[in-house]
Amino acid sequence: MALPEEISVSELKRMHDADEPFVLIDVREDDELATASISFAEHIPMGTVPERLADIPKDEDVVVMCHGGTRSGRVAAYLRQNGYTRVANLAGGIDSWSTEIDASVPRY
Repeated sequence: MALPEEISVSELKRMHDADEPFVLIDVREDDELATASISFAEHIPMGTVPERLADIPKDEDVVVMCHGGTRSGRVAAYLRQNGYTRVANLAGGIDSWSTEIDASVPRY
């Protein structure tokens, strides 16, 4: 099933809990990652995405996240422009994850 362009944090949690195969890419900066993170995310800062395309699989579902969804939306669009067909933006980013899914993740 193709991913929609954007998914909710509740859908991401459902996918994770069901052990569905996907890669979660966190495009926030190092200092943001030090403040709050999701344990199963792979950190690829936004500015390094172009040189790290080889680290992002084209044959798997990829979900891109940031703090609120704006930067990750731009990265998801960039990935689509570069031939990725299975990519979605995480609506609301880690802030929504903290408020809706896991309150132990600090908000900032």
